[in-house]
Amino acid sequence: MITLFHHAFCPHSRFIRLALGEYGLESELVEERIWDRDEAFLAMNPAGTTPVMMLDGQPPIPGAAIIAEYLDETHGERLGERRLMPATSAGRVEVRRLMSWFNDKFYDEVSGPLVTERVYKRFMTAEQGGGAPSTEVMRAARSNLRYHLAYIGWLARTRNFLAGDRPTYADLAAAAHLSAIDYLGDVPWTEDDAAKAWYVRIKSRPSFRPLLNEWLAGLPAPAHYIDLDF
Repeated sequence: MITLFHHAFCPHSRFIRLALGEYGLESELVEERIWDRDEAFLAMNPAGTTPVMMLDGQPPIPGAAIIAEYLDETHGERLGERRLMPATSAGRVEVRRLMSWFNDKFYDEVSGPLVTERVYKRFMTAEQGGGAPSTEVMRAARSNLRYHLAYIGWLARTRNFLAGDRPTYADLAAAAHLSAIDYLGDVPWTEDDAAKAWYVRIKSRPSFRPLLNEWLAGLPAPAHYIDLDF
């Protein structure tokens, strides 16, 4: 039995949920509000970040990159041609490079600030850093998003998928971060048709459906969010 400690709008959690869906693995989802600094959760992951995956009789597996590697090691081979990590060492390097690009750089510059300002701060106390969103932070993140979107578009125009000929963890990571901010209506899709077309292909996959069906009370998604054809 898999238990995933996550938050619905944590992009790293969304990435792992997509991966679990691609592997056909069911999980029990436990919402974790990391700003509460719950002691039991910190005992599992002292870094205090989501996601954390638990399996019966095994130690906690913390962090999106570590969970992704674990899933590939334990379940990847049976997927055959649909494996989310390539067979070649060069291919794996490229997938890991892009995973890091989105899970680290994109998160630091775009999805992390936007989700924190527009979602997390709604539930945080003043002592935890909650309050009105910072327009300056959001403006910078939206500006950064434009060059990231252009990079995704360039990758999509030069390859079948972001890391090569078939879908990999790189596509899931990018789509997970974009999905969180697309819910907020912050992605300027009209600026890059190739990036938009790639995203439509990924969000049309069955593993994406649970994400598209989740809603945040008081903050509805734009109509295109669940539209598979935009």
